[in-house]
Amino acid sequence: MKKAEIAPARGKLGVLLVGLGAVSTTTIAGVLAIRKGLAKPIGSLTQMGTIRLGKRTEGRSPKISEVVPLVDLDHIEFAGWDIFDDNCYQAARTAGVLEPGLLDQIKPELEAIKPWPAVFDQRYVKRLDGPNVKTGDNKKNLPDQLRADIRAFKKDRGLDRMVMVWCGSTEVFMTESASHQSIDAFEKGLESNDPAIPSSMIYTYAALMEGVPYANGAPNLSADVPAMVSLAQRQKLPVVGKDFKTGQTLIKTVIAPGLKARLLGVDGWYSTNILGNRDGEVLDDPESFKTKEESKKSVLDYILQPQLYPDLYGHLCHVVRINYYPPRGDNKEGWDNIDLIGWLGYPMQLKINFLCRDSILAAPIVLDLALFLDLAKRAGMSGIQEWLSFYFKSPMHAPGLYPEHDLFIQLMKLKNTLRHMIGEELITHLGLEYYD
Repeated sequence: MKKAEIAPARGKLGVLLVGLGAVSTTTIAGVLAIRKGLAKPIGSLTQMGTIRLGKRTEGRSPKISEVVPLVDLDHIEFAGWDIFDDNCYQAARTAGVLEPGLLDQIKPELEAIKPWPAVFDQRYVKRLDGPNVKTGDNKKNLPDQLRADIRAFKKDRGLDRMVMVWCGSTEVFMTESASHQSIDAFEKGLESNDPAIPSSMIYTYAALMEGVPYANGAPNLSADVPAMVSLAQRQKLPVVGKDFKTGQTLIKTVIAPGLKARLLGVDGWYSTNILGNRDGEVLDDPESFKTKEESKKSVLDYILQPQLYPDLYGHLCHVVRINYYPPRGDNKEGWDNIDLIGWLGYPMQLKINFLCRDSILAAPIVLDLALFLDLAKRAGMSGIQEWLSFYFKSPMHAPGLYPEHDLFIQLMKLKNTLRHMIGEELITHLGLEYYD
């Protein structure tokens, strides 16, 4: 198999983060701590993951970072935008995810990262407001301000390349409109202050216009419209999203494939969450919750395929609840009650209680996406990167396709893409060659 031409990971990579709250500061602090040998990059495929090459009998399972040219953590620079003007040390202390003892060991580096004023409109995130916000006569001016920030950062830090990851809040529920159908229509929508263009889409546009790959970590309609996909293809840039797959949905994409593999019926799946961080506060607004609900609820339909298995999943009652509960902070708790149907229609139950840490689960995703998007760009890949669906609740996909949600199929797709890049045989797990 022919090896792909991948440009080397020379120089420094700038990682632009939209929203310097709990997720972003946990990511930044984590990378700084790992650099100093204070912690391990647990949960990161790019840092700890291995990949099998060739037959099982060959015993070749190097680390992913040994077979594809990923940027070294020492060569990453962070920057970002936020509606609050706290530096990253202050923001991390406010978020309360990481212990002060760890943060104090990297305090100077965190304090040096101060947020640029953000593009923000409270119409799209109703439960938040802050003073560190850009102003402009209309929306046409806002991407120009973001692009100026990006250019200044690249020049000041001597960066070779950049990527952008949305780590901001969930916006109100939106569907595609006329302004989303083409690049020309979108630019006219900016000029006319079209309310169908939310803040997140302005960041997407600014990134792509500056030649920066983009990842969407929220369920917002930011890159997942024809105009942005067309722009990414025109600019020869990879885009990916949406909504980081962290807590309860991560568990669903592990459990549901197992139930389907054994052809066990599911009569009902009740999911409830309690969450006390800023994300929980935002989702306390019904319009933002609707966006998240759509992202979370679609998972089971695509995995279980009720149209193919009507007797097993055709009458599934799927309920999702998120409750804002401030005492928990970033420590999220997810409860799942699953009503199962077994042999001869006999009922069973499965109950799952996942006590997790939202930003601890999200931080390695942010790092992996930054490094894999940079790799994709250097490999000449552009448009939707479905091989990175592994990281998302509601993966972007080509028109006419259904998204793949099964975590294990997603991981196989990711690793086979890496094998394809380096000219190794794809692994099908057929295994007949061992018995011929």
